[in-house]
Amino acid sequence: MAFAADTDIWRYQPHAEVWIILLAAIAMAWYAARIIAPKAAPVGEAPFARHHKLAFVGAMVLLWVASDWPMHDISEEYLYSVHMIQHLLITLVVPPLLWAAIPEWLARLALSGDGSVGVWVRRLARPVAAGLLFNFMVAVSHIPWVVNTSVESGALHYFVHLLLFASAMAMWLPVCGPIPELHMREPGKMVYLFLMSVVPTVPGGFLTFAQGAVYSAYDHDVRLWGIGLQADQQAAGLIMKLVGGMYLWTWIGVLFFRWAGAQQRANTQMRVVTTVPSGPIAADTRVPVTSGSNGSNSTNGSR
Repeated sequence: MAFAADTDIWRYQPHAEVWIILLAAIAMAWYAARIIAPKAAPVGEAPFARHHKLAFVGAMVLLWVASDWPMHDISEEYLYSVHMIQHLLITLVVPPLLWAAIPEWLARLALSGDGSVGVWVRRLARPVAAGLLFNFMVAVSHIPWVVNTSVESGALHYFVHLLLFASAMAMWLPVCGPIPELHMREPGKMVYLFLMSVVPTVPGGFLTFAQGAVYSAYDHDVRLWGIGLQADQQAAGLIMKLVGGMYLWTWIGVLFFRWAGAQQRANTQMRVVTTVPSGPIAADTRVPVTSGSNGSNSTNGSR
């Protein structure tokens, strides 16, 4: 397959579909805050806390950065290493922010009842299903035919990204979703995220040590910043292996210290409880001195 990249690298290319998605998400957030919250939010507390708002803004900004010009155009036509950064943003960074932006009451409202949405979300929240689905999509998104064809077909490109993003949302649900009972325990989360960091090292290692063009779509003479094909592929593999792995290991470290801190507090509280006597302390348990104990007894003295 032969591909040609446009020599005008920095030409502006608008992407209406990106803005439609962003505006739709913002409209849904406005509807939830203005229409749903006054009717369904818990009484006496703010329906959306400050961290919900910050997480939503962060998710929208990063989703726009990853999906619009210039990152989208650079990653699609010129540098696969930038394409890898784009994938890391839409699979590892944006989904946790979106889950953090949804308050528990709103998530329970959306998943309440026996509707198909709630049933499927709860099924996908199971770690085995979510992990397998996510890693399957990661593997599919790195097949040479898929990558090369998606460069030529914008519809396929966005469809692959949509499936990858949806599978990432499912993958993060047992870790940081808004409903606590769908979470795994902290040790389980650490093992789960460790496994999520292992599978992507296979295509990452292949890209790092491959000789020649893995993806012919990026084998052209137009080189951004003078980065050659081999260096671009190696950078993509290292980003996938090291940057993605370090990000997940940072999550594992945070979860470990949080779990260890909770265990230490629980042990401290248990020691305090066990050292406190269970009953009232007696006022005085000393045995009084009897009349035959010594000659100075007051009874003997009165005889």
